[in-house]
Amino acid sequence: MHKILTIIEKDEFGYYAHCPALEGCQTQGDSLEEVEQNIKEAIALYLSTLTKEEKQKLFDKELTAMMTEVQVA
Repeated sequence: MHKILTIIEKDEFGYYAHCPALEGCQTQGDSLEEVEQNIKEAIALYLSTLTKEEKQKLFDKELTAMMTEVQVA
């Protein structure tokens, strides 16, 4: 089992999800549950196109996500 960083954004049209480590791997949904299911499917399809070596290189990458607090004038 591996973890893939996924970013989910909500706007007036619904939810949008993408994976920064998987170029072009993105999806949308009307609800959070729908977009979560859709991105899992998109990730699985994306990974199925990679060679064993490409997958290993991907999972060897270190990605960190953080929220940064900033003061706005």
